[in-house]
Amino acid sequence: MDEEAAAAAQSLLFSQVHFVIVQSQSLKVSEAATLTKLLVDNGAQAHSLPGPNGRISLGEITHIISATSDFIEYDDATDALKSVVKPDWVTASVAKGRLANPRSYSPDPRLFFSGLVLCCADIPEGDKDAIMGGVLATGGLYSSSVTKLVTHIVAMTMDHEKCQTVLKKDLKCKIVLPHWFDDCLRIGKRLDEDPYTLPNPDILHMKPGDPFLETTRIDLQGASSVQPRELPKFLDCQRPNTRRVVVLDGKKVMLCNDLDIGSHLRGTIEELVNYSGGTVTNTVHRADMLICQYRESAEYRTASRARKEVGNLAWLYYLITYNSWISPMKRLLYYPVSKRGLPGFDRFRISLSNYNGEARVYLENLAIAAGGAFTKTMKEDNTHLITAHQHSDKCAAAREWNINMVNHLWLEESYAKWQIQTLSNPRYTYFPPQTNLSDVVGQTQIDRHAVENYFFAPGTVEESEGSEGRRLNAKALEQHDQDTGPRGSSQDLVPDRTRPSGSTPTAPGSKHMNGPVRTPAANRIVVHGRENITPSTTSSRGAKDRAAAKLHDQAADIALYEKEKKRTGGVIFGGRRRTSEDAVSNDSRKRSVSKDGGTAQEEYGRDRKRPKTNKLPPPAMRLLLTGYKGWEKNGKKEAEDKSRLRDLGVLVTQDPTTCTHLASPSIVRTKKFVCALARAPMILSTEFIDDCLAKDEWRDPEDYVLHDSAGEQRMGFKLSEAVSRAKTHRGHLLRGMPIYCTETVKGGFDVYKSIIEANGGKCLLYKGRAGSNAASRAGVEEEDADAMDTDEPEYLYLISGHMPVEKALWPKFRQLVQGTKKLPRIVCTDWLLNSALRQELHWDEVYELKEGAISNDQ
Repeated sequence: MDEEAAAAAQSLLFSQVHFVIVQSQSLKVSEAATLTKLLVDNGAQAHSLPGPNGRISLGEITHIISATSDFIEYDDATDALKSVVKPDWVTASVAKGRLANPRSYSPDPRLFFSGLVLCCADIPEGDKDAIMGGVLATGGLYSSSVTKLVTHIVAMTMDHEKCQTVLKKDLKCKIVLPHWFDDCLRIGKRLDEDPYTLPNPDILHMKPGDPFLETTRIDLQGASSVQPRELPKFLDCQRPNTRRVVVLDGKKVMLCNDLDIGSHLRGTIEELVNYSGGTVTNTVHRADMLICQYRESAEYRTASRARKEVGNLAWLYYLITYNSWISPMKRLLYYPVSKRGLPGFDRFRISLSNYNGEARVYLENLAIAAGGAFTKTMKEDNTHLITAHQHSDKCAAAREWNINMVNHLWLEESYAKWQIQTLSNPRYTYFPPQTNLSDVVGQTQIDRHAVENYFFAPGTVEESEGSEGRRLNAKALEQHDQDTGPRGSSQDLVPDRTRPSGSTPTAPGSKHMNGPVRTPAANRIVVHGRENITPSTTSSRGAKDRAAAKLHDQAADIALYEKEKKRTGGVIFGGRRRTSEDAVSNDSRKRSVSKDGGTAQEEYGRDRKRPKTNKLPPPAMRLLLTGYKGWEKNGKKEAEDKSRLRDLGVLVTQDPTTCTHLASPSIVRTKKFVCALARAPMILSTEFIDDCLAKDEWRDPEDYVLHDSAGEQRMGFKLSEAVSRAKTHRGHLLRGMPIYCTETVKGGFDVYKSIIEANGGKCLLYKGRAGSNAASRAGVEEEDADAMDTDEPEYLYLISGHMPVEKALWPKFRQLVQGTKKLPRIVCTDWLLNSALRQELHWDEVYELKEGAISNDQ
């Protein structure tokens, strides 16, 4: 009978499951009791909840059932490959009659599609495969047919039979557009389905200017600042009816000295800890939790290496207020900050747009904690605008001022990974239409490995699987600190980043060491200016002999590698074909000396000459071409001719700022000609190019200086005099002058911006926006003081066409200049072009635009 009972037990669904249930606000006591009964009735073995020390023993546990990842042992469990699943895993396994895939029911926030079962309707096969792969990769499941377990159907319309089945059977299933799936994957977060839900999705009906629905982020309260604004509100310990707080039961808490709090407040916090079931200790080695402000303290590194829980006061206040556990790494501002900030972040000036309430406060404090400067109002010196969507005055100004516009994920992930993320990542510059990204603020967690690698060296404490091993490691660390000296000594002030992973520290001068014998560690004294220091090790003749033998075996490969380095194109990794004529033969590998006494390398050299290296000398001329007709619609000839010119010492460039010579058939008003003239190059006729190519030899540039009498007479200046003035100005003709330009000016704003900047000026796009007037006025007032010290009236220029949309900006521009020491001048493009060609500020009444004038642009 006992054997039959054992066999029956083995046949039960959960017979191999040893579980523990973690209760939380999302998983109440009654629900936990129901799950326990269901599991035990099907053969599972229940383990007790955390004991007085607040830790789950992971020894025999196979599954941890929790609605969230917010419990102390989560990292330990995942490192030990324990299955952490949501309660739905139990009911899904019972419904299927077999154990469900734990990954699909993981509470890990990175698997944001966990718990989702998706089915596709009228979607093309290629898109269907992409959706299926994305769902499976992010924790979801895919079903080819509509069942009761399906949670989402991706469809283009409601006409498909799968959508009709959902309506007829009244299934609790959402029918969404594929746009929802695309946006979720681009952002890396699960977005709200409502704007994408059929039959009337908002993203297809709302206009870009329509307002977004603002949401209140209650879940960010208390997590939006590293400095808590007030003590937990229920904390009157003398009230007899106050609820019991058990979140710190059995835990020892240390309050670090860097919190910079007074003795009265410290005493109050200690009372709160005691009231919540914990005790306060003054030794980091005895503590289970460390409360500190900064990551630079010795206590922070000691506790972090021992894998203790480390957070700040805001985190402690949350635990006591809500009587619920949350990992300090789940919220970025629950974790200690760095005094120095994120390296390189101090050069950023950041402003916010379209974030409100706690989400806005959270991002403001996060930018400051990262080391950046936060500004409530945005000016032209701002470097980044963080916005939830692209519809606001700040967004329009950011585009106008070329300010980087990103979503909050760039800031969060830069802080979490402790490395400035590149703006080229499309996740940071994507804004889903009609979706407010403020709904997913605060979901990014601290990257434990990134912080560990930067702030404290891994391997200082032996790490083993499970919390038991970590408690032993803490004891070893405590013993080590007692041997090496008092806590807080100078040796602890700098993180040891040079110790290799897996090495064990020992006290200097110790006669006995615990654990296996190891190779002595290298000397840790750093000699400045020398990077590659060979560590001293014990000598070994056998090791030297083995190394010499190995080097001898590799001699042929080394010789081949050195030869490959001299080949045109460099080394081809992975080797060439065996039929290659340059391959070293097997005979040459087997023997190093030929029969006649010559080496194998010499024999190879007699058979085939070493290829010549065609290394060109630096160019004698950097030539910019404009108006040249010889290569029109003949790209092949252009490439061949440029190569021939390079062999003659002429490098054809496209950059006006680096050219030494400019070649043109005549004086032309092209962007290249006008910009290059500011650098005072030698201006040649394009005949120079033709003669060099025809005779295939270098020609003297002095014989080809451009002479264009007709052009000089037509434009009213001497080219030689303009070049002479350009040498005097050295690119500073417009220095200190802000010049405004309309967006729709004939020729394009970018062309005139390049000309103005080539001559040392500052070009500003003028749209007449009310919000930009203050910043524009500031640009006027910040001009060079030397330019203001003159008796002549000073003018502020607006380059414009005569189109109606541009004429509407003229009164606003005149209003902008009022109140300054300047006079407004609205001019046509000829003023700038002629001044840049002459290399002097040339004025004529014909340049000024006035209302009622006849336009040449129309």
